[in-house]
Amino acid sequence: MLHKLKKIDIPIVVILLTFMVISTLLVYSATIDDHNIEFDLKKMIVIYVITILAFIGITFMDFRALLKIAPYLYIVGLGMLGAVYKFGMEINGAKSWFQLPGGLLFQPAELMKLMLIIAVAAFIARRQGEPLLFLTDVFPVGLIVFVPFVLVLIQPDLGNAIIFLVIFVGMLWIGNVKYVHFLIGVLIVIAGLILFTYLFTHYHDPIKTYFTEKGKGHWVARIDTFLDPESATKDQKFQVDNSIKAIGSGGLTGEKYLQGSSVHRHFIPYAYSDSIFVVLAEEFGFVGSSVLLLLYFVLIYRMILISIQCRDKGGVFVIVGVVSMFVFQIFENVGMLIGIMPLTGITLPFISYGGTSLLINMMSIGLVMSIRVHQEKEPSY
Repeated sequence: MLHKLKKIDIPIVVILLTFMVISTLLVYSATIDDHNIEFDLKKMIVIYVITILAFIGITFMDFRALLKIAPYLYIVGLGMLGAVYKFGMEINGAKSWFQLPGGLLFQPAELMKLMLIIAVAAFIARRQGEPLLFLTDVFPVGLIVFVPFVLVLIQPDLGNAIIFLVIFVGMLWIGNVKYVHFLIGVLIVIAGLILFTYLFTHYHDPIKTYFTEKGKGHWVARIDTFLDPESATKDQKFQVDNSIKAIGSGGLTGEKYLQGSSVHRHFIPYAYSDSIFVVLAEEFGFVGSSVLLLLYFVLIYRMILISIQCRDKGGVFVIVGVVSMFVFQIFENVGMLIGIMPLTGITLPFISYGGTSLLINMMSIGLVMSIRVHQEKEPSY
């Protein structure tokens, strides 16, 4: 045990603890005068204790054990995604949550991200770094990702569904996919986006009518805001416009803690979760925002160093999947609040309020730490 403790990456642990402090301060500021949610310090402490224990538990578990049972983990994940349609509860138009005792909520799509990383890593590690073959490697991995992607997309949870695709691309690239296959994939994605934009633009009214009747009119509104912000209504641009103004008003050093004018006048929807970066930028300014982004950079950098030192291909692929997930979530969350990315429900890792998200993020880092702690053992493939 002591031998393993000495191998823990201390900078990563310090960063995680710093994130908890930052998150607590920002969530308190975002909820102090919000009548829709109550700040509960005891509940947050309980969540932090649980997530820290999960982090420690996975750190001391040999990651190879998870790779060996990857198919079973994947099946369990799919089972939870299917069960949420029958037993789950709907929040903000998406049936994505299980109600747990004590008023806690659990989102299976968050856990599925980690299970998917493990499943894909176990599958492509068999090639031992050899170029991936299309029919026996790339296509099966595509199916592995496609099934949960569809299940999450129709919840609907576009944000987490996109993360599945990002994980797929990142792990295939490091898994040594052939350039021609990667190029074909890129061309297909570009063609798909062009076709989608064309159809959405030319058949906008029928599409809007259909989704409105299905109670998903906000999907169309979000796409309108991103593709054609000039023609979007004031209500459709409300969150993005106010977020940009609030971030800009923070200036260099911010409007001071608990004094963010836009946040505390309720101009920023979901300030405690999806839009928590606005709270940071408005109250701590460019300096505070830069410090947070620097912490993210160091966290990613430390994980990449661990992957470089790892001799086990399975461990390398796991870290790449985790890094891909975090990089996209950070970029998407911040980008959507400054108008360069479409508005989705993706949270800011470790900072946004949400027990499930924090638990999975801590488990993901714990898995990376397990790779560092156990990397002296012989590779499993």
